[in-house]
Amino acid sequence: MTNTTNSIAASAYPASAGAQNFAEISAKANFANSEVKDSQESGRSQNDHISALKFITCGSVDDGKSTLIGRLLVDSKAVLQDHLAGVQRQGETDLALLTDGLSAEREQGITIDVAYRYFATEERKFIIGDAPGHEQYTRNMVTAASSADAAVVLVDATKLDWKNPSLALLPQTRRHSLLVHLLRVHSLVFAVNKLDAVEDPALAWKHIQGALQAFAQAAGITVRATVPLSALKGWNVVDAHAGWCGYTGPTLLQVLEELPNTPADTALAPAFPVQWVEKFSSSSDTSQGRRVFWGRVAAGRFAPGTAVQIFPSGQLATVAQVLDHARRPKDVPAGTSAGIILDREVDVSRGDWILAAPTAAAAPVADDDFGDTPAAAPAWPASRELRTTIAWMDDEPLVAGRVYWALHGHRWVKAKVKAVVHKLNINTLAEEAATQLDPNAIGHVELLLQEAIPAAPFTQARVLGSLILVDTASHKTAGAVLVN
Repeated sequence: MTNTTNSIAASAYPASAGAQNFAEISAKANFANSEVKDSQESGRSQNDHISALKFITCGSVDDGKSTLIGRLLVDSKAVLQDHLAGVQRQGETDLALLTDGLSAEREQGITIDVAYRYFATEERKFIIGDAPGHEQYTRNMVTAASSADAAVVLVDATKLDWKNPSLALLPQTRRHSLLVHLLRVHSLVFAVNKLDAVEDPALAWKHIQGALQAFAQAAGITVRATVPLSALKGWNVVDAHAGWCGYTGPTLLQVLEELPNTPADTALAPAFPVQWVEKFSSSSDTSQGRRVFWGRVAAGRFAPGTAVQIFPSGQLATVAQVLDHARRPKDVPAGTSAGIILDREVDVSRGDWILAAPTAAAAPVADDDFGDTPAAAPAWPASRELRTTIAWMDDEPLVAGRVYWALHGHRWVKAKVKAVVHKLNINTLAEEAATQLDPNAIGHVELLLQEAIPAAPFTQARVLGSLILVDTASHKTAGAVLVN
């Protein structure tokens, strides 16, 4: 499957680095889950009863995200001594260097790209994404959040007016919290860092916790936990620091071990974006299709006998066989890689969708002899006009009339900005009238597509309700799109 990610560059439509990152992250996450599931079946480890938790650390720049991950790795004994010795700076261990691997990151002391680290405790396996906090690299943070089960939003106590009961949070703290909420990240945890560096940690914790609760309530964000900690000293990260700040709750690691995985959209009608077509030219068996359509199930569950319709051709077929990631015949649910073989040869290419067949509509009572048979209702209706929420990440503002490439599943279509309805004020959470979206802004936008796609509200179906916009000239990822 790894080769299929890169094959997008050879398609008739332009490939973007952002689009490839989405696919690559999904592939990595799915591979990790597959490993855990295989281990579960064989009973090799005591922590294999739960899938690996994929979480990111985010927040404002220099809040201590990389240091926190370094502390998690060191205190959970996931770092070898020779590796630890290699991250020395002026005779002291710099935990941030365990994730900041790029030379530019080490020189500037900031995180630029998303770094992934893997570790396990006796209770759980984890995949950590260290997301950058700088506004310039918001697109990297969004890419990481798109496949995360949880997000740990760090808050630097030293940057806030902690003596003020009505203190204002940093813009990036608000922006990243809103982004992970919009992206349906299942669990959000606030971690108040560097409380050891303020004069009155208990007072600072009280005021910052109150400000975070007020912000989350106003934004409609569900917070799983709020934890005071010192990533540098390791307090309340892995080991508890009893009574500090008057906090008696679990450590951050204990919170993470209990967080649920993101539930897959299995209760919906089946939907499958085709990523790669595998052809068996030497096969002599013509009783069923000679091709395997590979991808990741977006919604529902595929099993032999499932009636499907190909989008956009509209051809009907029946699923003859379903293969899992290891090419074993098996029913495959949403969120899992699969290969689908149909009962006959139909025209299916990369970027097409295999959807549940339309359901027959109830026939109306006819008053005459000319009652028409009602048309069957599609499981996933296609549309050219979309009302969306967009997190804009391009340097150039988003304005009406601009045309971009839009990637939906693995299908490229042209998208024109019909209108910018309003933007979200991240400080007041008010919707303000706007004619454009500036870099790092969030707003509601109406899009007009060159051709229809089977889109659905993001709150209903994660994959069918998400797109990315790509600049037609630079091929840079310009915006993350959520269908309303």
